Amino acid sequence: MVTKLKYDVKDLSLASVGKKRIEWAAKDMPVLKLISERFEKEKPFKGLKISSCLHVTTETANLMITLKKGGADVALCASNPLSTQDDVAASLVKDYGIKVFAIKGEDNKTYYSHIEAAIDHKPNITMDDGADVISSIHKKWGSIDFNIMGGTEETTTGVIRLRAMVKDKALKYPVIAVNDSMTKHMFDNRYGTGQSTIDGILRATNILLCGKKVVVCGYGWCGRGVSLRAKGLGADVIVTEVDEVKALEAVMDGYRVMSMDEAAKIGDVFITVTGNINVIDERHFKNMKDGAIVCNSGHFNVEINIPALKKISSSKKMVRDFVEEYKIGNKKIYLLADGRLVNLSAAEGHPASVMDMSFANQSLACEYIVKNHNKLENKVYVISETIDREIAKLKLKSMGIKIDKLTEEQKKYLASWQEGT
Repeated sequence: MVTKLKYDVKDLSLASVGKKRIEWAAKDMPVLKLISERFEKEKPFKGLKISSCLHVTTETANLMITLKKGGADVALCASNPLSTQDDVAASLVKDYGIKVFAIKGEDNKTYYSHIEAAIDHKPNITMDDGADVISSIHKKWGSIDFNIMGGTEETTTGVIRLRAMVKDKALKYPVIAVNDSMTKHMFDNRYGTGQSTIDGILRATNILLCGKKVVVCGYGWCGRGVSLRAKGLGADVIVTEVDEVKALEAVMDGYRVMSMDEAAKIGDVFITVTGNINVIDERHFKNMKDGAIVCNSGHFNVEINIPALKKISSSKKMVRDFVEEYKIGNKKIYLLADGRLVNLSAAEGHPASVMDMSFANQSLACEYIVKNHNKLENKVYVISETIDREIAKLKLKSMGIKIDKLTEEQKKYLASWQEGT
């Protein structure tokens, strides 16, 4: 049934605070601003509808405003029940006329009703962070008349799901894996996740990280960033991995590497960033010491086996905002933010300056779909290196940084094979 709702947010009276915060983030998003100014003139999305399922933050707000300036009729829902900033959601509705369906702390039923509302928008382009909208659309495929040119995907977890759909020949329209752009995963995942994850942990717990044994589960781009920031604050960082090359890289970067079974016995703080299920399992909880803190910065709250933790605990209670205490025998284990993205649940997510590049990728990927959808197959694509490098060029320019250019002699040398020693 098509929804009659124009929006569903917590409280429109929060809009004035949200607008100030959206404007504050905008000052650190110069690349997106340049794109926004061009979109406003060229209107690449005139007459088109875009449904976005992203974390409803100040940075996302600036992306939505950019798309609307480009002529799009935009609808936005949350990609995580705990990541919505209610004042931002209110401002997008009241001040910018954008349809938003998101409330921080919404239950599972409401979460999926909001996704349904975004789908009922009948989009021509979808924009995902975790592939929830895409997978929900595919479940309805055939029962609703969709006219979708293509979609974009923001995060590693979503790209994994989409590539599984391609393998099963289930994907019905082309999707651009924004996550796989160099100016996304190398910066957003590493520097953004690194800083914001530590920020979320410290806001939730107010612990001193210096001297703590911090176990980082996974050494992809996110794991690299979290490890780097924890080490910078004086933590003793331990990495767990299933990939031999990444494990070796962590060793070479100066971290201790061991199995999760070993790390569980000595860790003070555990952070999962793998994109996989039950990375911290029942046996690990049983081996943890009293006072261990457990949290997740991967997209879905499946990396920590919360049902197993509940099963072996005699009691649980909230002891601080976003901190739940589980009692197992004579010891206590603390779970942060219900195992959801701690950086967005207990803090504000990535800084605007890094999301500037990620959302520049998103906006240009949407434009690419509009211009090229007739040529694209039902596959997962990576944005072109030309666009990627243009974003990096604009970012450097906004930072006042100049770099060298190859001379004609150097170009000739690199293109030749005759010259040697």
